[in-house]
Amino acid sequence: MTRTPTRPVIAPERRRQLRQQRRQERLRQLWRITLFSAAAAGLGWGLLREGWVLRNPDQIEVLGSSQVSREQVIREAQLRLPQPLLSLKPQELAQRLAAGLPVEQVQVSRLMLPPRLRISLVEREAVAQAQRRSSKGMERGYVDRLGNWMTSRQKRGSGANRTPQVLVMGWQERLRAPLAEVMAQEDQLGSTLQQVRFEPNGSLWLRTAALGDVHLGLPDERLSRRLDVLRHLSTHLPKQIKTLKIQSIDLSDPEQPELGLPGKGRLSIAALQKATAQANRPKPASGTPPPAATTPSAD
Repeated sequence: MTRTPTRPVIAPERRRQLRQQRRQERLRQLWRITLFSAAAAGLGWGLLREGWVLRNPDQIEVLGSSQVSREQVIREAQLRLPQPLLSLKPQELAQRLAAGLPVEQVQVSRLMLPPRLRISLVEREAVAQAQRRSSKGMERGYVDRLGNWMTSRQKRGSGANRTPQVLVMGWQERLRAPLAEVMAQEDQLGSTLQQVRFEPNGSLWLRTAALGDVHLGLPDERLSRRLDVLRHLSTHLPKQIKTLKIQSIDLSDPEQPELGLPGKGRLSIAALQKATAQANRPKPASGTPPPAATTPSAD
């Protein structure tokens, strides 16, 4: 009869020692992992802080502008070199640069390999002088092609020496879009644009060299139509009407434009053209006898 081999019996004290050894080994491994992770994190942070640093101006790239120099960007961004790259906040830098430079748009990017700061600019150009009312009283400045306000310092920073001839009066932040639409069509109005004026309620007036003051009403979806009518009148308005002392033209209803004439109130352009055409129609000369009646001849 064969005996079945039996597993050796481990004494309770021995089992306790083995469990303690395994626990200590796990603790040692956990400690090593923690130590190595902390060392790696410290080295990584040190690399980020000391390795990715802007040390000289050559590490700052300025793109998209021929007028704004790297020195202007550093000055307006208030950069102090050397500067850790990760300590810079691109959005704050972009806002600071947009407020101090003659640009429409600013994009700031941090690049790590090699460490550098890339700043992309879209230049602004003053297209009109401007006035606005602020808490400090009447303020003078300029506007760009998008209708944005520009300070005199921003205009000087653009490097443009030409002073725009158009004057925008009553500039308002909420009316930038219609102002931009008017300025975009400045050269297609058929007459030199001299002034753009916004009333406090937003009602829009233009002044052109040929037609004087033109009321376009509140800017809405029909603004483009009103500008088309203004272009047509500047080109095709009869000379007889152009020579009148027109006080204003009302295009608030572009389908029924009206003239403001001294002592005559408002008169529709269509009615005035009809009256002018009738007045210029040839009349028979006075004293001319009517043609004689004919009688049939006798045979």
